[in-house]
Amino acid sequence: MMLSPDQSEPELPWSQSDAETVLGDIKASCLSDEAAEGEGKAKPLAPQALTREEKRRRRRATAKYRSAHATRERIRVEAFNVAFGELRKLLPTLPPDKKLSKIEILRLAICYISYLNHVLDV
Repeated sequence: MMLSPDQSEPELPWSQSDAETVLGDIKASCLSDEAAEGEGKAKPLAPQALTREEKRRRRRATAKYRSAHATRERIRVEAFNVAFGELRKLLPTLPPDKKLSKIEILRLAICYISYLNHVLDV
């Protein structure tokens, strides 16, 4: 607020004594809160709002969630192994019952598909 030459001081709604009273009240309430904390009579804090990530972490930390996740993972791995078993049955190897790793099954499948494409081309 700009002052004109004929105005000496701005007219404010609060006087300086009002501001000092408010500051004094704030300081007094802060000191009383600190004293209460020192006595072990602290007011319980309001539950803080958790972020989405914190909620997700807490939910994942429960035994029920971990158990369900482990079950889903077991089912997924079992289905994955069954699929490799089915693919293995379709590939010709000598001896036919030879145990192959997953990477060996994939490499053999690539070679077999390439061979079949070559047979179709000829």
